[in-house]
Amino acid sequence: MEFSSSSPASVPHAGASSPPRDTAFPAQARAAGRLWPRIKRALSRNLAGYLFLLPALLIFALFVWYPIILGFLMSFQNVDMINPATWVGLANYRHVLADPFFGVAWRNTLEFTVYALIFGYATPVILAVCLNEMRHGKGFFRLAYYLPVMLPPIVTAFLWKWIYNPDSGLLNALLAIFHLPGGLWLETPSTALPALMIIATWGGVGTTMLIYLAALQGVPASLYEAAEIDGASIWRRLWHVTLPGIRPVLLLMLILQIVTTMQEFLRPFIITGGGPREATLTVVLLIYNYAFQNADFGGASAISVLLFLFLAVFALIYMRMTRNSMEGD
Repeated sequence: MEFSSSSPASVPHAGASSPPRDTAFPAQARAAGRLWPRIKRALSRNLAGYLFLLPALLIFALFVWYPIILGFLMSFQNVDMINPATWVGLANYRHVLADPFFGVAWRNTLEFTVYALIFGYATPVILAVCLNEMRHGKGFFRLAYYLPVMLPPIVTAFLWKWIYNPDSGLLNALLAIFHLPGGLWLETPSTALPALMIIATWGGVGTTMLIYLAALQGVPASLYEAAEIDGASIWRRLWHVTLPGIRPVLLLMLILQIVTTMQEFLRPFIITGGGPREATLTVVLLIYNYAFQNADFGGASAISVLLFLFLAVFALIYMRMTRNSMEGD
C-alpha cells in the first residue's frame, strides 16, 4: 500500500529538532531517576544537621508562623474568646476603617516615624563617627551610651515620666536654673509626641551606634590615607569616604528603624496612655485597646493585618529600590 506525499505521516513537523514524545518521557524519567539518588545522598549526609535544626523550625513555626496565620484568619471572624468564632468576612475591616481613632492612630504613628528619622536615625551615626575619631576614652563612652539599652524599658519609662513631671521633674528644674519657662511636656498634645520620640532615641541609640562603629572598622584605612594625601578636609573625608563605606549598613538600619518605630507601643502605653486627647495613640496601642479593652479580637486582628501588609509592601519597595546600591557596595 502506497502513501501519497501529502499524507500526514510524511509531513515534517515545525519542531523537528525536539525529541519525539515517546522518547521525551523516558528522558524525563531518567533525569528524575538520577535526581532522586542525589536527594537521598544529601539527606543522609546532612541528616544530623536537619535533626538539630528541626526543634528550632518547630519552635519558629509554633510561635511565629502559627500566630500570623491565626491572626489573618481571625481578622475575618467575630472573636470574643467566649463564644465560638463566627465568619463575618470583611466586616471587621469595614468597622476599623470607619473608626475615627484609626486615622488618628496612623497619623500619630507616621508623625512619630518622621520625628524618629530626623533625630533618632542621624544621632547614632554622628555619635559613632565621633567615637571612631577619638584617641582615648572609647570604651567609657561606648558603655555610657549603651547603658540605657541594658536598663529594663519599664524602668526607663518611669524615669522619663519623672523627668517630664511639670511639678517636681528634672527638666523643668534645669530650665528654672537658667530662668527659662517650664512646660507641660506630656500633658500638651503638641509636645507629647516629640517628648516620646526623645525617650525612644535615648533608649535605642546605644545599639545602633555600636552597629555603626563595627561598620566603620571595616572601612579601609588606605582610603583615609589617600584622602589625606590629596588634602581632603575632615568633612570631605566624612562625605566621600566614611558614609559611602558604611552605605549598606545605613540602608539596612533605615528600614529597621522605620519598621521598629511603626510598632511603637510601650512608651505611649506606660507614659501617656495614648493621651492627651489621643495625641500619642499609635497603631499598636489601638490594637491593644481593641483586643483587651473592647474584647474585639477580630477588629484587633484586622488592624494587625493592615499594619503587617503596609510594612511588608514598604519593605519590598524599599529593598527593590536599594538593591542595586547594596549590590554595588
